[in-house]
Amino acid sequence: MQFRTLTAIAAALVSALASTVSGAAAQSYDLVLAGGRVMDPESGLDAVRHVGIRDGTIAAISESPLEGETVVDVSGLVVAPGFIDLHAHGQDLFSSQLQAQDGVTTALELEGGTGDVEEWYASREGQAAIHYGATASHGAARRLALGGQRQAVRLAADLEQVAVMESRLRDELGRGALGLGFGIEYTPGARREEIHRLFQLAAEEGVTSFVHVRYAGLVEPGSSIEAVHEMIANAASTGGGVHIVHIGSSGLGQVPTLLTMIEGAQASGLDVTTEVYPYTAASTDIRAAIFDPGWRERLGGDFSDIEWDATGERLTEETFNERREAGGRIIAHIIPEEMFELALAHPLVMVASDGVPFVNGQGHPRGAGTFARVLGRYVREEGLLTLMDALRKMTLMPAQRLDAYVPQMANKGRIRVGADADITVFDPATVIDNATFQSPTEPSSGIEHVLVAGTFVVRDAELIETALPGQAIRRD
Repeated sequence: MQFRTLTAIAAALVSALASTVSGAAAQSYDLVLAGGRVMDPESGLDAVRHVGIRDGTIAAISESPLEGETVVDVSGLVVAPGFIDLHAHGQDLFSSQLQAQDGVTTALELEGGTGDVEEWYASREGQAAIHYGATASHGAARRLALGGQRQAVRLAADLEQVAVMESRLRDELGRGALGLGFGIEYTPGARREEIHRLFQLAAEEGVTSFVHVRYAGLVEPGSSIEAVHEMIANAASTGGGVHIVHIGSSGLGQVPTLLTMIEGAQASGLDVTTEVYPYTAASTDIRAAIFDPGWRERLGGDFSDIEWDATGERLTEETFNERREAGGRIIAHIIPEEMFELALAHPLVMVASDGVPFVNGQGHPRGAGTFARVLGRYVREEGLLTLMDALRKMTLMPAQRLDAYVPQMANKGRIRVGADADITVFDPATVIDNATFQSPTEPSSGIEHVLVAGTFVVRDAELIETALPGQAIRRD
């Protein structure tokens, strides 16, 4: 009898221990996103699942319910990788929080870059709502080599000055810059030899060049086709990779030919990619070399297509010349809608915002609404592309543009066990952009939850202003 009693006690203890271990395992997730439509462009998964998150990482994707310290019912919503913006000039907190409300979890300054990598990253540490990173700036290296802004824009560099640029950019790459950033149309003094030499540097370092090409124009010489030829030739001759930014605003009416050229380059084994934003207007400073004499013929636009950002005023020849003398930001309504739609639907083209910092509430709405606009208008309303294809352009493709030499990116843009818990949860029936040219800082609708490194930045469609989980994305 005593033996049976001891046996029963032992069995009870084992059972209790097993129950405790099982309960601990069940409760071991910090957060569970329960019952959402999980969509992963990498694996093709598109099914109702439960996602368990632990220590900022996706720890489980289950057909069965999971238990956790916090369980959020996301049934009826899409659970997607957080959106990755490769072209975000708005790196201040206000701009980043607007992007978070548009579903963005990583926003990188790759076209413009920075002139001081250490200072740039240090200024954002612990102060970022979403992940951040930058390239080394060719424009800044030009200013250093030629002695100032005016010289950097207009003057050609000799070989000694190019060597100064090479040295500076190599140092910045050694400090973790995410590649080289070029705005060649803004520095018409940069000769092709200079750009080719710097492409060689990028190839030697194993990084990509992110380029605003030399021309946006319809007239030969100086057409968009000529500008993209230069990029493809540099990629072919150096073995380096190039990402051509905003093909809609750079390509204008020549977008179909440019897409064919990029298709052919990729088919030949060259590392050439591109992106587009879903708007019919560009934005820049009116003093930019883009608006040098002859711009109307090159761009196929007129004075009335130019909007003064601060007031919404459409310019005349007289006011254009006055404002160009003083300087300031404009919005240029010059992109044919059919051209950027063609690019958006193309399987090789990524989505990126080219969002600029907002000044006194003014700016281009692309900094607040790019991603929801694609999902709401071009997926749901117009059927221009499927939801999975749109998500691929916003998540996996941008991550893959960098992950060969930035290991952090290999765990972003995916919903899989072991990936970073950078997740966007949205309602496919209501997601839409609200930002307009008149009210450019209106947050998007239908973005219900946004997690950055497992931390809510947006919850129940409300921004959490105190949440600052963004981390630096740097090359090792």
